[in-house]
Amino acid sequence: MPEEVLFESESDQTREEIASYLRSVADKLEQGTAITLKSGSNSVTMEPPSRPTFEVKAEREGPTDSPGELSIEFELEWDENGGQGNSESGQLEIE
Repeated sequence: MPEEVLFESESDQTREEIASYLRSVADKLEQGTAITLKSGSNSVTMEPPSRPTFEVKAEREGPTDSPGELSIEFELEWDENGGQGNSESGQLEIE
C-alpha cells in the first residue's frame, strides 16, 4: 500500500522541549481529543481511536562496523475506517 506523508517536522530540540511536546500529546490522548500537529504553515489534525496500535522501535542505522545514527520512534496506527488496532506483542515497559 503506498504511503502518503500528511505532515513531517524535524528539528533539534532540548530533552526538556521534547518531553513537554510528548506530554502535550499524552494529555490529548488521555482526554480523547484531536491532536493537531503544526509547523509553520503546515498542519494536520488527527483523532486517534480509543485503542490504536502503539509501536515503539529502537533503531541503529548505518554501517555495521562503524558508528551510526540511533533513534527511538513512537508510532500510533489505526484504520481510517474507524477500526481499532489489533497487534499484540506483550506489555511495553519503560525503565
